[in-house]
Amino acid sequence: MVYRGLDVGTAKPDAGTRCSVPHHLVDILDPREAYSAGRFARDARRAIAGIVARGRLPLIVGGTLLYLRALREGLAELPGADESVRAMIDAEARSLGWAALHERLRAVDPVAAARIDPADRQRIQRALEVHALTGRPLTELQKPVPDAAPLEIATVALVPDDRVDLGRRIERRFDAMVDAGFVAEVGALRARGDLVPDQPALRAVGYRQIWAHLDGAYDWSEARRRAIVATRQLAKRQLTWLRSDVVSEKWPAFAPDLARRLLAYSERFRASAG
Repeated sequence: MVYRGLDVGTAKPDAGTRCSVPHHLVDILDPREAYSAGRFARDARRAIAGIVARGRLPLIVGGTLLYLRALREGLAELPGADESVRAMIDAEARSLGWAALHERLRAVDPVAAARIDPADRQRIQRALEVHALTGRPLTELQKPVPDAAPLEIATVALVPDDRVDLGRRIERRFDAMVDAGFVAEVGALRARGDLVPDQPALRAVGYRQIWAHLDGAYDWSEARRRAIVATRQLAKRQLTWLRSDVVSEKWPAFAPDLARRLLAYSERFRASAG
């Protein structure tokens, strides 16, 4: 949602919602730019401080769990992108295949390799890039910073309890986004002429599959299948992460009284925070 022009595929709040409820860190970057968990933590802390100073309760909403951890606990400063290192990794991937590079990652950072799918080229590349630039595993650098000021966040995770139903919901959601203009959105980004599918913004689930379809890599049926499979894999990784997060409360995602319960919870937290 930080990227301008990526609206349908990120389920970005519409203009009416954003007029009635102020949103922060939306539409702050061009898709050519890169974003990181560390930058998000700094940006979010500034926004939270401003909201609290105005006597309001900040709500942090999303599903990128590394970003949540960075905000709560802090992260070490990671090196920026290095195009020469990335070009080298890409050349090796073309020669050896991404599966071989995933095995190389397993040798230098087994924890990262265990959580990164062998088909996730973007994260494999980044983990190997960080190791090449620093000589240290990405997992080590992503550990909480000991002297980072902790940020008290009451965390509620909305967890689906039926994997089969979740799969159906993911499929319906993708089709609804297509009906809302997802393909046209990707087409407009592609037509700009200054974007390439390997840029971080366009590696997002759904965008890369539709872009590849528009490039003629496969037909629409295959693009739809790949996008839905990738979304299911993302959901699986999120659920695995949530199971290991002992801080968050886990609530049923589709409980009929969820809105009332969340409102009551936020009011209790506001009261306890003074």
